[in-house]
Amino acid sequence: MEKISGFSLVRNGVSFDYPFLESWRSLLPLVDELILNVGESDDDTLIVAKKFQQEEGQGKVKIIETVWPLHDPEKKKSGLILSEQTNIALDACTYDWCFYLQADEVLHEADYPLIKKAIQSANADVEAIVFEYAHFYGSFNVIQKTRSAYRREMRLIRKSSHAISVGDAQSFRTPDGKKLNALLTNARIFHYGWVRTPEAMKEKTKFMDQLYHGDQAKGETTPHTGDNYLYKRFWGLKTYSGTHPQVMEKRIQDKGWNWDLKNSPFIYSLSDLKKMVLDIYESITGHRPFEFKNYLVGGRLHE
Repeated sequence: MEKISGFSLVRNGVSFDYPFLESWRSLLPLVDELILNVGESDDDTLIVAKKFQQEEGQGKVKIIETVWPLHDPEKKKSGLILSEQTNIALDACTYDWCFYLQADEVLHEADYPLIKKAIQSANADVEAIVFEYAHFYGSFNVIQKTRSAYRREMRLIRKSSHAISVGDAQSFRTPDGKKLNALLTNARIFHYGWVRTPEAMKEKTKFMDQLYHGDQAKGETTPHTGDNYLYKRFWGLKTYSGTHPQVMEKRIQDKGWNWDLKNSPFIYSLSDLKKMVLDIYESITGHRPFEFKNYLVGGRLHE
């Protein structure tokens, strides 16, 4: 099997309650090196990262210490700092397959054979491998399944494609903006970006909002996006009864809050009607109309 570089980034991962250690632990068995961009933080994130490197890294982990340009107003637009910092880690990767996980994304060990098969099956024209997404919200037993949550994205890319992270690091393109030719697989990314204590969710939201919209006005305590950090019951949330990655078991057991989906008031607006109709159509046909794809579909792995 071809060698793989893993790469990721984190800043203030401890105070914002990111499952970054779980993310790295899920990636480590698959990669031959793991490049970690650790931004200068206001907490013990770097200390925790170095402990992981020494005690669990198996000699694979390289840490790049960076200072994010948080005082540059031109960089604090549309989340561009995130792609810039992602590319610092990507540039340090030395192998042709590069596996990217964000600090709130975790792989399930049951999918390791499928991921390996996808890499082995990819012909020379395949520049990226696309994963299915499981988006958790509010609690570890609630999942968001609706067209308002992206269902697939590239996370494995070929270094030889010269792909770079773009925008807010959601995806990758060639330097001249072209989409990559990608292979679809049913391997999953478990996304826990909206599962943390409400207090940590508010602080994380305030910081992330500033990366998209600039600094808040002096004395302002509410994030730019309002009270989105407060968990709400809306269309598309469903109870999840499947398994989680093993590396997440302790975090799930130790969670310090509870959000009850069934007994939360349902929030609805007229704009949800179109979404409901399209979601129902998708559930019947398996087709998602008008879906935006960051990639060109070059085939699907036959499992």
